[in-house]
Amino acid sequence: MKVRTAAIALAGAFALATPAFANDGCEGDHTPTVAKLSVVVTNLRSSQGEVAITVYPDDKRRFLAKGGKLARIRAKAVAPTVRVCFWLPADNYEIAIYHDANGDRNFNRTLVGLPAEGFGFSNDPETKVGLPPISAARFALPADGKTVTIPTHYLK
Repeated sequence: MKVRTAAIALAGAFALATPAFANDGCEGDHTPTVAKLSVVVTNLRSSQGEVAITVYPDDKRRFLAKGGKLARIRAKAVAPTVRVCFWLPADNYEIAIYHDANGDRNFNRTLVGLPAEGFGFSNDPETKVGLPPISAARFALPADGKTVTIPTHYLK
């Protein structure tokens, strides 16, 4: 009985000495080789629908391309701010967000092709005419993590 008690105590001590790498509610696995990317989406007009936060690898062929995403979280819209996080290797990335107010999981556009829903990009590049170039949305995620704030823009 004493041997079993000692083994349980030793296992418990080992568990306390070993760092736990839970995902902390973030997308991805928290391991010693990844950094925490926190994303704060601001200026949401309503709490209807959800907000899609999409992370792209630093590759111009994949940026905003169908199937090009690295990771995505669809969070319930809670105006005016939504916060999410990802565990990713330290590297360069780009983020695109949209407020899917009607919840159809599509980025809706007007008849002339303009965004009908709120949108935004990392670094908040100007998007008055067309989509931003990848270089305008690029940011570095250092090994110690980063918070990126993205304001939501509505054209109507």
